[in-house]
Amino acid sequence: MNQNHPTPPFPQEKIEMPGLTRQMQPVPDHGENSYKGSGRLQGMKAVVTGADSGIGRAVAIAYAREGADVLISYLNEDEDAQETKRLVEEAGRKAVLVSGDLQSADHCRKIIETAVRELGGIDILVNNAAHQATFSDIDEIPDEEWELTFKVNIHAMFYLTKAAVKHMKPGSAIVNTTSINADSPNPSLLAYATTKGAIQNFTAGLAQMLAEKGIRANAVAPGPIWTPLIPSTLPEDSVKNFGKQVPMKRPGQPAELATAYVMLADPLSSYVSGATIAVTGGKPII
Repeated sequence: MNQNHPTPPFPQEKIEMPGLTRQMQPVPDHGENSYKGSGRLQGMKAVVTGADSGIGRAVAIAYAREGADVLISYLNEDEDAQETKRLVEEAGRKAVLVSGDLQSADHCRKIIETAVRELGGIDILVNNAAHQATFSDIDEIPDEEWELTFKVNIHAMFYLTKAAVKHMKPGSAIVNTTSINADSPNPSLLAYATTKGAIQNFTAGLAQMLAEKGIRANAVAPGPIWTPLIPSTLPEDSVKNFGKQVPMKRPGQPAELATAYVMLADPLSSYVSGATIAVTGGKPII
């Protein structure tokens, strides 16, 4: 496995939101050449939002190589989504693409309905898609931006989960992407950090609510991870030195989170629910 991960400073320039993988310098590692499956999710059916790139793509690759079929939900980044689809199919699994805006409750329901129809059910739901934008002062945050962040990051999670649970059998799993910002909020990401705190509480309450149904709910809290979201939403100075603030002095690659998502989805992790797994490059979450 590659241990020579890129370290800042990076030559990356600002790109237009939401960004594409090929615009990244260096290009992120999603585990294309490193992740080896062992059948941990054999025959399972997964929905992964934001699966076109970044963490979502790494999860889709890992799940496919562990034996799961994957519905790839994404906004409009068709180029990236097609590449994720190719990688899932290369692993011998079925891939279904669904584009659209998670702000819409109807679209969230459509994603789940499509998974049930095209994959034959749903065993794993990964609520990973997110929106963020940076502002230095609360007066600069438009009302519409605040509402957008909550609609994409937390409202959609509720709509997707509510629609999915009725199709899930005992042994199924929900994995939500929260963030180190839930415990250590970056003030320039006020709206995003607030939603990530809400996701952590949502997950903890959901795990208790679904326990009797035999459905587990957990979260992964990434630290600084090198994805298109970074150069498309952060100031160029922050991008250049991205990841320097954690003990490992570098950002994580999407591939480095995949095992956490696999572990939380694995039926063998049957007593793990209500947990948050921190993947932060050595920065503690307490």
